[in-house]
Amino acid sequence: MTDTVVNLRVSSPTTSADLASFTSADLAEISAGLETATASEIVAWAVERFHPNLSLTSSMTDAVLIDLAMRVEPSIEVVFIDTGYHFPETLETMERVRRHYGLNLKVMTVAPHDQELWRVDPENCCSALKVGQLDRALAGKAAWMSGLRRAESPSRASAPVVAHDVRGLVKINPLATWDDDDVARYVADHDVPVNPLLRQGYRSIGCAPCTAPAEKDADARSGRWQGSEKTECGLHL
Repeated sequence: MTDTVVNLRVSSPTTSADLASFTSADLAEISAGLETATASEIVAWAVERFHPNLSLTSSMTDAVLIDLAMRVEPSIEVVFIDTGYHFPETLETMERVRRHYGLNLKVMTVAPHDQELWRVDPENCCSALKVGQLDRALAGKAAWMSGLRRAESPSRASAPVVAHDVRGLVKINPLATWDDDDVARYVADHDVPVNPLLRQGYRSIGCAPCTAPAEKDADARSGRWQGSEKTECGLHL
C-alpha cells in the first residue's frame, strides 16, 4: 500500500455526520493511492476508516467480495436487495452464502405490487425496487462497498476505486481493477460460492425478467436489459 493510503488511516470510524470533511478532491487522492493496492488492502482501509458505519452490497452472482471482507471483518453488514423478481438460483445462493460465512445479512424486501413493474413501467422499475431499497439500507451509513469491476462493461470502464455516490456517501469498489480471470482464480483458490447460473452463460445476474445469458465474446453485462438502451439499474450511479 502506498504512503498516501497509510497516512489517511485514522483510529476512529467515520460517521454519516463526518462526511462533509471529504471533498471530491480528497476522495480522488485516496482513490489514486489505492489504485495499485490489493483488493484485501482496499477492504481493510474501508473497514478501518468506516466500520461499523459501512455496508457491503451483493447481487449474489458470486461471493468474492464477501469472502474478502469476511477475512478482514466478519461482522460487516452485507445487504441483498430482494426485488421479488430474482431467479430461484439467486435466492438459493444467498442462503448458501449466508450459511457458509455466518453473515450479518440484511435482506431488503419489496412489498408486492398489483402489477409487474418490469412489464408495465420498466424505466422506473429499478428505481423503485432497487435504488429505493438501497437508500433505505444505507440510511445512517457513511460508506458502502460493491463488487463493481471496470472490465464488466464500457459503462464501468472508468469507475474509481473510491468516490462519492449520489447520496454523498463514500462508495468503495475494491474489485475495480479485476478482470474475469482474476475473479475465476480467486473463486478457485478460495472455494468461493458462486451462483449456478454462471455455468449456464449468465455472467452478470440481476432480476430474471431482465437478464439473459451473455455471448462469450461480449462484455459481461451484455445479457442485461437486452433490446433496450439501458445499461445500469441506477445502484452505481
